[in-house]
Amino acid sequence: MVGPGRFEVEDGALKTVGGMGLLFFEGKAFGNATVRVVFKTTGEHSNSGVFIRLPERPNDPWYGVHNGYEVQIDAAGDEWHCTGALYSLAKAEKGRQKPAGEWNTMEIVLKGQQTTVRLNGHVINRFHGSQAVPERKQWYEPVRGPRPDVGYIGLQNHDAKSTVYFREISVR
Repeated sequence: MVGPGRFEVEDGALKTVGGMGLLFFEGKAFGNATVRVVFKTTGEHSNSGVFIRLPERPNDPWYGVHNGYEVQIDAAGDEWHCTGALYSLAKAEKGRQKPAGEWNTMEIVLKGQQTTVRLNGHVINRFHGSQAVPERKQWYEPVRGPRPDVGYIGLQNHDAKSTVYFREISVR
C-alpha cells in the first residue's frame, strides 16, 4: 500500500478508507490474463479504480494513474470517466453498473496490448494500446503513452468521501 489512504476489512470485504492510496499485488506482474473484481459502491459519487499494466512496483499513490491504466469505478462519471472507462483514455458504455449497495462483477481481459472490460456480463470497453487517445488537459489525467504487455495490478482508494467495497479480486 502506498499513499495516505488505506483499506480495512469489513464483513469479509476490503473497504476503502481515508485519502488517495494504491493497494497493489507485489507477488508478480501479469500478462495475458483476466482480472475479475467484484465490487459495490455506497453512493452515486463513489470513486475508485482497478490499476493494470503497472511496469514497476508503485512508490506513490499517483503511480498507477500515470504509468499504468486505471479501469475506472464511478457511476457518476461521463463516458470517459465512468465505470469501465480507461480513465480519460478510452470511453465506456454507461448504464451497466448496478445501483449503490449492489454487487457488480467486472472482468478485465488483458491480451497483448488489447484490454477488454466486461461489466455484469456486458462488454463495455475495448482498448488497444496503439489507438488514438484524447489530448491530456489536466495534471491529474494520465500521462499519455504506451504501457507494457506485462505489469502489476492494484486497487485505488480515491478520497475520504468515496467508499467502495471489494469482495473478490482474482486473476486467471
